Amino acid sequence: MKEPVRVAWQGTKSAGWNGRLRRMIWAAVVLLGLFFYLRFPVNSKSECLTIDGYRCFPSISRLWGQYSPYFAVREGDIKEQPGQLLLSPSIPEGCQVTMVNILSRHGARYPTQHKSEIYAKLVHDIQRNVSAGSLRGRYAFLAGYEYTLGADDLTALGERQMVDSGTKFYKRYASLARDAVPFIRASGSERVLVSGERFIDGFQQAKEDDRAANHSQTKPFINVILGEGEGFNNSLDHGACGRFEASTRGEAVQTNFTRLFAPSIRRRLQRDLAGVKLELDEVVYLMDLCAFDTVARTSDGSLLSPFCSLFTPDEWVEYDYLQSLGKYYGYGAGNRLGIAQGIGFTNELIARLTQSPVRDETSTNHTLDRDERTFPLSAAIYADFTHDNGLVPIFFALGLYNGTPPLDPRHVQDVKSLHGFSAAWTVPFAARAYVEKMLCPGHDDYLVRVLVNDRVVPLHGCSDSLGRCPLDAFVGGLHFNDVWKECLI
Repeated sequence: MKEPVRVAWQGTKSAGWNGRLRRMIWAAVVLLGLFFYLRFPVNSKSECLTIDGYRCFPSISRLWGQYSPYFAVREGDIKEQPGQLLLSPSIPEGCQVTMVNILSRHGARYPTQHKSEIYAKLVHDIQRNVSAGSLRGRYAFLAGYEYTLGADDLTALGERQMVDSGTKFYKRYASLARDAVPFIRASGSERVLVSGERFIDGFQQAKEDDRAANHSQTKPFINVILGEGEGFNNSLDHGACGRFEASTRGEAVQTNFTRLFAPSIRRRLQRDLAGVKLELDEVVYLMDLCAFDTVARTSDGSLLSPFCSLFTPDEWVEYDYLQSLGKYYGYGAGNRLGIAQGIGFTNELIARLTQSPVRDETSTNHTLDRDERTFPLSAAIYADFTHDNGLVPIFFALGLYNGTPPLDPRHVQDVKSLHGFSAAWTVPFAARAYVEKMLCPGHDDYLVRVLVNDRVVPLHGCSDSLGRCPLDAFVGGLHFNDVWKECLI
């Protein structure tokens, strides 16, 4: 192989002046570059918040449980068994998607009002009680930190997440979406409604940019808003089962795990912050602030909160597992009545897939589901928007995590051993599941495939090498016994 040709710079009589001029120019360029480096975030939007999710600080941001911003989970990250084929998220070659249902969590938000008040008081108490001279090094930011986080609503980052989600969804299913208007429902909180509206914005803009699309169709809108809380039949949100609402199993498991991992962190923080006394829960609250402060600082998440540096990589693994325990034992298979909260939507999904009336006696609204205007059975695209605690019961009711063993309440288990289940992998901010109904060469019947945050979830008991399951087998495998009856006792 020939060496690359190198051309030496040829000096002249004015080489000395030219050399000084070139050095001055280079110095100016370096200073200008340094100015932009310091003035603007290192990570641009194209690097941090992308149509494929949040990409910055992955060693930390993917360990924030349900407070992680959505990121694309790849099958290669898990590979459950040696020699297992990797399942591509792409639509299988030759297959035609005839119906798709996206089920989405709202985008990144501020803390709830209750938690925001707790966080504000915690920061104030630390600043009031810490001894002079303790706020140095990684704690120095606390001296001038002012708690300004809002409550309940989406952050700017959260809104942009949902626009990106709508854009990505349109592009993925363009062959279907070009000539279809989605039927859209949303659970009735403000952040969920705004999430649905931003999704529509992204979807519609992508459609308007598509020359092959049917531009005579009207812009989608939220067709049905389902009321939240006790007394409402809402298949997108828990609240219709009083016994479940009274359950504290998830909180109890989290409390016990906090007693195991948080004391050593508390000792270090109290040693470094002389004069400060922390409860174990307050250790977790400080870790919460890492995520909430990051998703609120900029619209692209390019600035990592200084709260994050107060904790080690191993402690973030424990924090992430703490959140997974809460979801599993609060709303998933670890709570007998948890799965029951997802039966209503599952039965609605069956109705959509089979184009037959809804058969359900759980949390569905019979008045709405029996009316073609509020629950059509012939739409090509459905979109439903809810909360993380609405998604988890549905995912387990659908059997997506039937291969997940019970989570060890005392020792951290990695996501691979849990067959892809963790709070961050399943219900991050702007989480989404795609349920695809398709026709494929070599198959006479319809097939079903499910993706959660871009990962094809193997459907235990019937999926093929591409993660697909015959529609009849998929529907036939959904059995709930009579667990909902326990809600009526």
